[in-house]
Amino acid sequence: MRQKIVAGNWKMNTTVSEGIELVNQIVGKIEEVPESVHLIVNVPFTHLFPVSKIIGDIKCPFCKSKISLGAQNCADKEKGAYTGEVSAQMLASVSKAVGTVAGAPEGATGAAVEYVILGHSERRGYYGETNAILFEKMKLALAAGLKVIYCVGEALEERKAGKHFQVVENEIKEVLFNLTDEQMKNVVVAYEPIWAIGTGETATKEQAQEIHAFIRKTLREKFNALAEETPILYGGSCKPSNAKELFSQEDIDGGLIGGASLKADDFLAIAKSF
Repeated sequence: MRQKIVAGNWKMNTTVSEGIELVNQIVGKIEEVPESVHLIVNVPFTHLFPVSKIIGDIKCPFCKSKISLGAQNCADKEKGAYTGEVSAQMLASVSKAVGTVAGAPEGATGAAVEYVILGHSERRGYYGETNAILFEKMKLALAAGLKVIYCVGEALEERKAGKHFQVVENEIKEVLFNLTDEQMKNVVVAYEPIWAIGTGETATKEQAQEIHAFIRKTLREKFNALAEETPILYGGSCKPSNAKELFSQEDIDGGLIGGASLKADDFLAIAKSF
């Protein structure tokens, strides 16, 4: 059975103190999350260290296993003179740094940064990230031991022109088809109807299922049976009021949640929608 995932993408929201409060609220009610559902919090770079410590300090092993930490981006270079960039190796190093803080117990580590979001429509649109750039990021992230939430999706004009299948197919084939089966096992796909992000618009459950099924069919061309194991998330204005009907569809395995992930109760309500 494919993993059910609810991943929060906080984007450029919350100060560090606000982020700490939010993740504490989520962790405080994590026992409410169904056993079959896994949470991921993808926080700003500035928040990774304190959130790593909070998740690492969860005492209940079962509760700790329900939540992972993720970043929202990484560089397409391994290291060097790239001011302002954050490498995949830097992300992978965060958990070990928790034990270096003064007063930390011997051998203490935080929760690993397990995931990174790549290919989000905002990165593609605002910062010009191409499929070629994203493949470089993908290689470095996977080599650093990270798992990738890879985003695909079409703009409104592309959907109106009937090009949505072509756009999504190109984003899959030009990046994911370059991976081996072993690499692909560490990839989650997130479908974002760009016209629904932050607009309050949502694809109908039929529209969402149609494109999710198409994504799985496309993955099957390269990865055969592995395509049946790959989680595919819906990422367009998913909220407590519509999560249940979206998650009821055969090929929708959860959500990449934007605005609703900034309120603990909403985020947890979505996680309980399966």
